[in-house]
Amino acid sequence: MIKEINVTEALSLNDALILDVRSEGEYNEATIPGAVNVPLLDNVERALVGTVYKKEGPAQARKLGLELVSPRLARWVEAVDRLACGRRVVLFCWRGGLRSHFAASVLDTMGFAVYRILGGYKAYRRYVNSYLGVEELPLKAVVIHGLTGVGKTALLRRLAEEGLPVLDLEGLARHRGSVYGKIGLPPSPSQKMFEGFIVRDLMAAEKKGIFIVECESRRLGNLLVPAVILRAMERGYRVLLYDTLENRVRRICQEYTRGPQQNVPALQEATSALEKYLGARRVAELNQLLAREKFDQVFSFLLTRHYDPLYKYPAEPSPDYDLCVPTADMDEAVSRVKRWIMSLPEYERVKGGELDGIGENTAGGPPGPRPVPGAG
Repeated sequence: MIKEINVTEALSLNDALILDVRSEGEYNEATIPGAVNVPLLDNVERALVGTVYKKEGPAQARKLGLELVSPRLARWVEAVDRLACGRRVVLFCWRGGLRSHFAASVLDTMGFAVYRILGGYKAYRRYVNSYLGVEELPLKAVVIHGLTGVGKTALLRRLAEEGLPVLDLEGLARHRGSVYGKIGLPPSPSQKMFEGFIVRDLMAAEKKGIFIVECESRRLGNLLVPAVILRAMERGYRVLLYDTLENRVRRICQEYTRGPQQNVPALQEATSALEKYLGARRVAELNQLLAREKFDQVFSFLLTRHYDPLYKYPAEPSPDYDLCVPTADMDEAVSRVKRWIMSLPEYERVKGGELDGIGENTAGGPPGPRPVPGAG
């Protein structure tokens, strides 16, 4: 029997195959995170059915859809079976219409445990918009600050491996947030997909009471960070990472020169975008150094003459932050930050569905949040 469930119920199911039966074009634009795509109609077929629907009505459109799907229906079921591996199937289409009705009926007939999401992907988007449309999240942010190259991303990844709730905005956006942000990275997701990833990770963090995030500006490439996340950063705890210039340059070299030709053409192109800040002559000199693979000289100049003055973070401990941690020894840095986060009054303290104690400072706990400076 087909069970119809809402988005909240669908997202709470464990050990289920989330099946997107829309066309590959719809799926590639955005889907529910974790969903797999086994389309009933491909891009061309969907367009054909839509045209018939507009010109001849729904009855003829359904007839054409059936004619297109029928010859490969057995293979479609086999594909779903391979992916499901005996699990329940939770499926959806664009708005909970004919495609999901038909797909659910076929799978139910074939003996699958089938759930259909009411309202389809449109209902999921309403859910995401509602989640991100609040004034304040039911979570406290722990915001990681520091100059370029101190290892903020590495720290976030290590904390996630330790089981702490991390919202890696740059990782989700596949963009590092500067003119060099796309070097060596795959294409960024759509804004809708980016927001879906954010909601997924925040929902996973809810039982912990906090989420850990790097301080970011409003924009990551072409993607926008939701306003509620930025507000959470402003009200969150502040952790400063710092390290020597030598170590920072070494990290940047390791990160940005991994790729064909050590990414020299891409690095030169990105450096050229700084001409209005550095001047044409200086950019030409830097690109010549890149061509000679003098990466240390280039990155050292860019840090000391451009990025450090831009972001203005301290290169040593500062009383303006709730915790200051050197990152020369990343293992020790991860351990210190982890212990400190687990001592926070909000950590794993949830009451009545909301955090218990946000904004309070218990005896012996860390100091309260302070306003955040410009993102870095």
